[in-house]
Amino acid sequence: MADADETFTFVVEWYEEIAARNRQFLLIYHVKNKGVEMYDMKNRKTFLKTSLRDHPIDLSDLYIGSTINVLGRQLKVIEYADEHTRSKLSSQKEKTLGLIKPDAMNKIGQILDHVYRNGFMITKLKMCKLDRNEAFEMYQEHRGKPFLNDLLEYVTSGPVLAFEVVGQNAITNWRKTIGPTDPATARSEAPNSIRAQYGTDKTRNACHGSDSLTSAARELEFFFPSTGPKRRNTAQLSDCTCCVIKPHAIKSGLTGKIITAILEAGFEISALQMYNLEKANAEEFYEVYKGVVQEYNGMVAELTSGPCIALEIRAQDAAKSFREMAGPADPEIARHLRPRTLRALFGSDKIRNAVHCTDLPEDGNMEVEYFFKILEQ
Repeated sequence: MADADETFTFVVEWYEEIAARNRQFLLIYHVKNKGVEMYDMKNRKTFLKTSLRDHPIDLSDLYIGSTINVLGRQLKVIEYADEHTRSKLSSQKEKTLGLIKPDAMNKIGQILDHVYRNGFMITKLKMCKLDRNEAFEMYQEHRGKPFLNDLLEYVTSGPVLAFEVVGQNAITNWRKTIGPTDPATARSEAPNSIRAQYGTDKTRNACHGSDSLTSAARELEFFFPSTGPKRRNTAQLSDCTCCVIKPHAIKSGLTGKIITAILEAGFEISALQMYNLEKANAEEFYEVYKGVVQEYNGMVAELTSGPCIALEIRAQDAAKSFREMAGPADPEIARHLRPRTLRALFGSDKIRNAVHCTDLPEDGNMEVEYFFKILEQ
């Protein structure tokens, strides 16, 4: 735990669109008031000093690879800037891979809820469909083992959900959370673990967790490559509508509950991915509301305040039926008129109303394409 009077220092990078260049700053974070200072490393002068009252940054938001929003600027944390910050935070911000296997994809909401309830953060998330060569690359450490062929057949039998888990000693603690490899053993030794509750056998055991720092780094790079082509998403881009789980709901640990509610209502989630949107992207996505909806500026600010999760939703008459499930835009009205809708259950106000849904049926495919095709390029 950090002391109230502590400060932590990071190197952050900001892409300045006008000049088409990356700029680096020292970001100094004050725990007591959640204030930040930015120091221009090249020009050697203070660039910004603010308390960020409207959209405060928590210490949990700051780790290597994270993206934060400071007054409309998307900053990527690329390094700890001093030894105090490194020694105090590095073990708290350890990363590992979480993977939901094909047999448990109908339980992704409950499993993600386990992740949040156990104190982890999810900082990257993507639904993928692996071919045999990709699966062999992922499980290369099992080369020559008798069970490899069955494992490859199984893991390519349907989509998987990969995610980056960040937390205190994440590698060890995540493996404890998922439980022993054999679900039968898990049910006797760790009955509250994920495999105990959702696993079937040693192969169809619901989840995967990296077993070492080396494996975690390799497996995270496999699903979320830092360079080169991205892993393919599973979007079908037809007969669909768009849902976006908003940053405030993710930060409040509601992701799993929202996804569970969607699946239990009979909708298919055919693609799912986490994004950190630039202001220009959010403005483009919400363009239809500009000058029409009073909350437009607040909607843009919310959508860029942290990671959001886009979902491709499929059902008969998907846009209309899912819009009914999302409920009225104002959660207070939703709670009075339609108390079982997503916004009634998980929203706070008209801006932080848990989810965006496509308003017009003809826009469903277009909004899904914006996330899963345009932003992927």
